[in-house]
Amino acid sequence: MTPLPAAADWTPEQDRIGFFGPDSVTWRIHADPSFSVGGLRALLLQALHPVAMDGVARFSGAFRDDPWPRLIRTAAYVDTITFGTRTEAVRAVARVRGIHRRLGAVEETTGREYRVDDPDLLLWVHCCEVDSLLTTARRAGLPLSDDDADRYVAEQVTAAELVGVDRADVPASVAELAAYFERMRPSLAATSAARDAYRLIVLPPMPTWVRLLTPALPAWGGLAALAIALLPPWARRLCSLPGLALTDAAATGALRAFRQATLRLPRTARRSPIVWAGIERVAGPAQLSA
Repeated sequence: MTPLPAAADWTPEQDRIGFFGPDSVTWRIHADPSFSVGGLRALLLQALHPVAMDGVARFSGAFRDDPWPRLIRTAAYVDTITFGTRTEAVRAVARVRGIHRRLGAVEETTGREYRVDDPDLLLWVHCCEVDSLLTTARRAGLPLSDDDADRYVAEQVTAAELVGVDRADVPASVAELAAYFERMRPSLAATSAARDAYRLIVLPPMPTWVRLLTPALPAWGGLAALAIALLPPWARRLCSLPGLALTDAAATGALRAFRQATLRLPRTARRSPIVWAGIERVAGPAQLSA
């Protein structure tokens, strides 16, 4: 597994800017309101790998009863890797690596013995995240050229390397990412664990007073349904989910409306404190109104 970098590997200024910085496409995509929908799409896509999904189902028992802390931690992790200092990012990665290296099992449908930190499983999770965040941002209306898209995929190689994947194995362009998914498709399946995960994401447990007195459940259900509609047609078919001719067009329209509505919200509702702290630290106060 690729060793983690150390403070001696960078200058104080590099530490302050972080692994990506305000000139990166990564900052543009990960600070966009579409990030939340893209993150859900990534979780749904990741669930189609039987072994990766077995790891989630087996070692995240609390997720079934209360998924919110894990969802918040996952978003905070990506925010820290993107907008934190290099020291903060490496600290977050070290915590994740420490958890992963202790976990392993045998997946029943494939018979494969695995560890959660097997590089091919880490690569699958990485590629689902990159593909989902990029695809969702472009369909939401964030202006991104083909060169920007390739640059984003290339920038994200660093994120995969941080978590332990060999840099040479990570797709570094949109074309390489598409080829990776083509290679992976024969090994994917909607296992019972994956279907349970889909149900949990669409209808997560909520306190009774939240379900009855707030619009949280229908609002979340709409967001989750949108994430499902944004999956590739082959992934929807694998799960026997609706994939009519108008699904993609309708999903794109709904996503663009969601993004425009979110952009009108107060800044604290649009981006996490970690994102704002990174922007203020590196880009300066002038960027806080962006």
